[in-house]
Amino acid sequence: MASIRDYNVVEQFNSRLEEIRSKLLDQAMGEVLSDRVAELCQEHRQYMKAVLGTCFKKCKEDENMFDMIQTFKEDLKEKTASLKEKGAEHLEVVSEIEDKEHHKALLFQRIEKLKKDQAKNRELIQSQNKANKDRLKKLNKCKDIFQKHLSLEIRKIQGEKLQFVFRNISRKDPDMVHTFLLQLDAEGVYHSKYSSSDLFTIFDFCKIKLVTIKKLSTVNYVFPCAFELDSHVACLYR
Repeated sequence: MASIRDYNVVEQFNSRLEEIRSKLLDQAMGEVLSDRVAELCQEHRQYMKAVLGTCFKKCKEDENMFDMIQTFKEDLKEKTASLKEKGAEHLEVVSEIEDKEHHKALLFQRIEKLKKDQAKNRELIQSQNKANKDRLKKLNKCKDIFQKHLSLEIRKIQGEKLQFVFRNISRKDPDMVHTFLLQLDAEGVYHSKYSSSDLFTIFDFCKIKLVTIKKLSTVNYVFPCAFELDSHVACLYR
């Protein structure tokens, strides 16, 4: 056995102790580092797992948001097209309303014109009715005179004709019948046709009657009545 006083032995011993100390230190540090590394790895794995979960969740949210944005874009496109269509329909409706308002204004103008024309026509009809009543009154007086003095008979026969029958014209034969037909055509023109043996006009008849009724006080009224008979005889057709 070597002496501890030997320098070489001491050096070897110190070197051997240093090696043992280093091994023990390395072993202790290795165990500590290994535990710490394992702990850090576990924390890192948990952190990465949480980060991956968060990223996956965020990615899903982003995908949903992108889908929602796309849906909003499509809805906006459809609504824009619908608004354009409704805008065109609105313009068309406005145009129709304006046309109807214009047509309404024209109708009001026509109605006002018709009211004025109706009022004028009403006044004209009232005036004509009054004049016709006056003429009919005169005609009835003429008719009464002719019936009284000439036994006048007015008969409506086929073909919208009026037959006038007179008597008391001839002094020799007061019962002798004198007749003529009077017809009004579509143009409002009178046409007469005599069927008596001695044809005469209404004016000649009036002259004859003036001779036969000179003694009557109404002679000045009969003659103008004869002229009224020709202008108002249309009333007898009614």
